[in-house]
Amino acid sequence: MPVADRLRPFGTTIFAEITARALETGSVNLGQGMPDFDGPDWIKDAAGRAMGEHPNQYAPLAGVPPLRAAIAERWAQDTGFEIDDAAEVTVTAGATGCLAAASLGMLNPGDEVVVFEPFYDAYPADLGLAGAGPRFVPLRRQADGSFRFDPAELRAAVTGRTRAILLNTPHNPTGKVFEREELEQIAAVARDRDLVVISDEVYDRLVFEGEHIPIATLDGMRERTITIGSFGKTFSLTGWKIGWAIACPELTRAVRAAHQFLNYAVATPLQHAVAEAIARLDEAVPPLVAELQARRNQLAPALRGMGMTFADPASGYFILADFSDIARELGWEAPDDVRFCHHLIDNAGVATIPPTSFYRDKSLGANLIRIAFCKNEKTIRDAVGRLQSVRPA
Repeated sequence: MPVADRLRPFGTTIFAEITARALETGSVNLGQGMPDFDGPDWIKDAAGRAMGEHPNQYAPLAGVPPLRAAIAERWAQDTGFEIDDAAEVTVTAGATGCLAAASLGMLNPGDEVVVFEPFYDAYPADLGLAGAGPRFVPLRRQADGSFRFDPAELRAAVTGRTRAILLNTPHNPTGKVFEREELEQIAAVARDRDLVVISDEVYDRLVFEGEHIPIATLDGMRERTITIGSFGKTFSLTGWKIGWAIACPELTRAVRAAHQFLNYAVATPLQHAVAEAIARLDEAVPPLVAELQARRNQLAPALRGMGMTFADPASGYFILADFSDIARELGWEAPDDVRFCHHLIDNAGVATIPPTSFYRDKSLGANLIRIAFCKNEKTIRDAVGRLQSVRPA
């Protein structure tokens, strides 16, 4: 059977292609943003206990009460805002499931959503499933390697059809943590044009420098923001696929209207374990953040030693590096990120991701490469050794 027209433009993800090449060649895979280590054993033990102590049947549509309560309590601690977990928290099949539910539940065919590029590759696909279209605003690379948007371009992207702004902070793949001034500019557009903000904040705990500010905490934004969180990224247990949405009751109804027909509910015993993990978040997360920062600092000098330029990411899993100087030394007429990814696989045995997959305007990403550092020390050491052995001819 043919692929539906609304999905045909998206094809197979670049992650599948690069992972297949990494396996074929025995390359160190610094492509997909997936840790090669697990989170704390006590969280896994909690899931085992939950299987024995709780019914292993369908969870409630919105999530098991202990997990919803844990999410709401943590939100109150972090933001100072009390929320009703029964009416404002929805547990989903990972953050990706939450994004799909928010898009399908809130958008109508012909609606538009402002999307910052580079973007997580599921964003345009989720909008396409809903029959909505993206309006792209670029995060442009600055002289110091940081990424910023132009407020004028943001305002110009909003039309009479625009329904929402899709924000990702901390940002994948740039590692950018949006500053308060930038969030205020986004919030002002949302308030002025009566837009909802779908805020993907799955890396909110994995911040090395700067401060993560939930946009929902800004003036006038609580009632127009869907905040998306993720257990998997926070605790390095991505295979559990537990995410959630925090939103006012009206927006929560939209999320749940789609969620009930996408998944209805997610794994019951895992939800009970996640509730325990969130209650002990301050114990579990700081060591992980320190480990990720150490791996970033281990990998960054090797990339700079090859001739790549970038600002150290302030958060997350990835370095987005400019390899233009290497492309010139190789004698290429112009940087080509896909070609360079295959060059690294063939000549260094290291797999990375070409970020033009995350851009509408491919020219903005053709000189960049995305490298994941969410790996253990041995994996990064192996990759560094391989990269250091390869210099442009």
